Amino acid sequence: MSLITLTTDFGTKDHFIGAMKGAIYTELNDARVVDISHQITPFNITETAYILKNAYKKFPKGSIHIIDVDSELSIENKHIAIALDGHYFICANNGIISMISSEIKPDKVVEINIHNSLSSFSAFVKVACHIARGGTLEVIGKPIADIKQINEVQPYINTENNQIIGSVIYIDNYGNVITNITRKLFHEIGKSRPFEVKARNYTFKKVLNRYNEIINFESTKELRDYDGQKLALFNSSDYLEIAIYKSNLKSVGGASTLLGLDYRDSITVRFL
Repeated sequence: MSLITLTTDFGTKDHFIGAMKGAIYTELNDARVVDISHQITPFNITETAYILKNAYKKFPKGSIHIIDVDSELSIENKHIAIALDGHYFICANNGIISMISSEIKPDKVVEINIHNSLSSFSAFVKVACHIARGGTLEVIGKPIADIKQINEVQPYINTENNQIIGSVIYIDNYGNVITNITRKLFHEIGKSRPFEVKARNYTFKKVLNRYNEIINFESTKELRDYDGQKLALFNSSDYLEIAIYKSNLKSVGGASTLLGLDYRDSITVRFL
């Protein structure tokens, strides 16, 4: 039996998550359901795509991912089911899936057409359980060729190939600021040249691979005072991140608050 994962902007206060799980178990009482996140910023497509891209790969092939963010059905927001990278994704055709399919071409995409009197919520559950039973996508939808793209996911590269202008796509629980600039793009454009990373009024001339690379472990512990220092690094998902060492949004703050960085703000890399 395939795993069914849930990614939503429902939060945890209301009944929606419990109701969705109840509907799944009613439809398929031996289902295995896993929460990825229910704390997505409401209607934030880019944030959803970032979280999902970095989570789904850890699940076994054949897993089914319900993504219920900005999913109200309309003539401009149809529902789709996708077979991609050995996984299935069920969501609105609002650009969420384009962050994944920009690197991996979908095997099949269908526009869901089983709604009738079903709500968006119920349709997603019906489709997920249908797939979990071994059903095919053609039964629940008609094949389509294109899916909506999220344009803001792609950084801008100038004509001289010496500058990448990216933007903030996600702020994590620690206040770390994640950009849409990948390690791969950084090295493809940079070609080992010196560089400056500019975030607001702050400039970084080094990009680390781990947070604790900022520490000089040859110095004695009594002389180390690195908490609160600013740094740039490639995070575990290989995206350029601006961070504060040992940050905490509830006490000392994080890069988002201390550096004044917010969703969609620009981060620039200039190669010298």
